[in-house]
Amino acid sequence: MAKQFMKGNDAIIVGALAAGCRAYYGYPITPASEIAHAAALHFPALGGVFIQAESEVAAINMVYGSAGMGVRTMTASSSPGFSLKQEGLSYCAGAELPCVVVNIVRGGPGLGNIAPEQADYFQITKGGGHGNYRLIALAPNGAQEMCDLTMKAFELADKYRNPACIMADGITGQMMEVVDIPEAVKELPDNSSWAVAGTPATSGNLISSIVLEPEELEAHNLKLDAKYQEVMANEVMYEEYQTEDADLIVVAYGVVSRIVYSTVDQARAKGLKVGLLRPITLWPFPSEVLFRLADTASRFLAVELSTGQMVEDVRLAVNGKAPVHFYGRCGGMVPGSAELLEQYEKIMEGVPTS
Repeated sequence: MAKQFMKGNDAIIVGALAAGCRAYYGYPITPASEIAHAAALHFPALGGVFIQAESEVAAINMVYGSAGMGVRTMTASSSPGFSLKQEGLSYCAGAELPCVVVNIVRGGPGLGNIAPEQADYFQITKGGGHGNYRLIALAPNGAQEMCDLTMKAFELADKYRNPACIMADGITGQMMEVVDIPEAVKELPDNSSWAVAGTPATSGNLISSIVLEPEELEAHNLKLDAKYQEVMANEVMYEEYQTEDADLIVVAYGVVSRIVYSTVDQARAKGLKVGLLRPITLWPFPSEVLFRLADTASRFLAVELSTGQMVEDVRLAVNGKAPVHFYGRCGGMVPGSAELLEQYEKIMEGVPTS
């Protein structure tokens, strides 16, 4: 298998091309710009399409049209650009169109800054647009996963006919690591049963997200909900580290999880029984795993690059079986090992925290 040293953002495009994606529509924005740069270089060279849209609104609607033809398609942006895509994402979910949307999260709200955050968690996991819909959300913590989880996102998007998102912080997008280049998928799904591709096989198909009759729209919403229940039952991804005997379990994703890995080892060296639960799918969230871990762990700590968003899902999952603490940095600030260890010690000693 070939290896290459590359940025996480570039690894996104490697994964997308290996997954058979051949249509990219987007607009450059820091710290996600390298994704558009790489797409502009490689998509046309492989017979695909790259269009720099005039706006993020235009880009997501181009994705809607291309996905409606049954083509594996994607777009990428950073936080304020992702905000502009929300209406289009709701349309894609309502029309049951598979596509992949990447958000390399930067500081907010508003234009904020170009430093890393994880404060778009609510927007991605709760549905930032209107209506009863969900986005499948994957959270890589390194360049290899930026590649591999992009491939997984296309697989899940097609399997469930639903938009899938990659949510990564600005550090994960900009860091450079060695990536194992994956083999390209050899066969893509047959979408002729629903796509509108201008062929005899698809001539009777119709793509739309408008359902005017209340009874029909309710039935459509219930159909979507049944699909989301299936996703929750079958597609949860997570990683556990040193949780078997942990008194304190730290819940973290993305770049924060990498910092927590090292602090777990440092805490263990001090005699503190600390473990890590890393959600890989932010939606569906590993709620049942956390509920199970609350049978043996006496406390939890959510660490995020925000003022506290994922912590709400942790508290819901634990369901009162153990106290859930929170520690966050925001505005582009990233916690260091020393401050996390200090938090662990305070919690283990019973000192009140946020």
